[in-house]
Amino acid sequence: MEVVGAPIRVQSIAEKDLKLEVPPQYIQPPENRPSKPSNGNATDHKIPMINLGGDRDVNLLCKEIGSACSEWGAFHVINHGVSTTLLDQIRKVGSSFFEDFPMTEKLRYACDSTSPASEGYGSRMLVASDDAVLDWRDYFDHHTFPLSRRHPSRWPHFPPNYREVIGEYSDNMKVLALKLLGLISTSLGLSSSFIEESMGEVYQNITVSYYPSCPQPELTLGLQSHSDMGFITLLIQENVAGLQVSKNDGWVTVDPVSHAIFVILGDQTEIITNGVYKSAVHRAITNGEKARLSVATFHDPAKTVSVSPAPGLQPPPKYHEVVYGDYVQSWYTKGPNGKRNIDALLI
Repeated sequence: MEVVGAPIRVQSIAEKDLKLEVPPQYIQPPENRPSKPSNGNATDHKIPMINLGGDRDVNLLCKEIGSACSEWGAFHVINHGVSTTLLDQIRKVGSSFFEDFPMTEKLRYACDSTSPASEGYGSRMLVASDDAVLDWRDYFDHHTFPLSRRHPSRWPHFPPNYREVIGEYSDNMKVLALKLLGLISTSLGLSSSFIEESMGEVYQNITVSYYPSCPQPELTLGLQSHSDMGFITLLIQENVAGLQVSKNDGWVTVDPVSHAIFVILGDQTEIITNGVYKSAVHRAITNGEKARLSVATFHDPAKTVSVSPAPGLQPPPKYHEVVYGDYVQSWYTKGPNGKRNIDALLI
């Protein structure tokens, strides 16, 4: 959530002096820092790449998805049905909002400083308390589904096509998310609609994150280690790396793949699959030379929905049933910190 008072944005700090030292509130404790300074050049090609196009055999496709979900909790998809033009457009309008307009204009859209995950322009979404270490990141969070939450007048009016692009992108991401959840359900031997029906009405947020270049990337994180709260996240990057996924007690840098979409399983998917599939712990590192942009689209249930392990999946149940609203409240109260929130539900 935002801090009450005059808003401070990381971009403003970074632009004051490229040779500055990072303010102490952004310095991570030694155990959380990247192992070495990174300019985003590290790559790893072991992260699964799944082709959704053509007349693929569904059984083979579901086998590939199942393997990726159990081993990584994350994977790239290509030939996903979302136009490359739209992917380029949302990156372009997102970059333009952060880079082409004065701070005074951007602050007209500042998010509510008294409410966690409120819609708008901010920099402290994952902060559990005022004394927590801060992420080297600014963002704009959009509420896009259900349509009753979608109010384009609260989104930037610049560049001129910003609101139109966000709306079209939202619609496309929802279609893709439901398709993927259907394939994930099928891969477990469940009906293709099982997870979608369990989730109920989709609550979707789109967060455009901007990570300014950082003078001391070895001391900071753009986004602290966490797993996502909901069911499934769809993310795209620009050509500057920075997203990392936890694997075998280490961190794998996710190589940006042109026009691919990166799929991240959330905690509710881990619960409903009884731990057969794992939510992916991930973070963002900073870059000493270049700014970085990502667009993450989250798909969650309503806060009144209860989530529990699907019957028959590797019994007995490993997780307690949880009301999603209670889970969200706990997540923001305690802070993310890896997977400690879902681990608290283990039986």
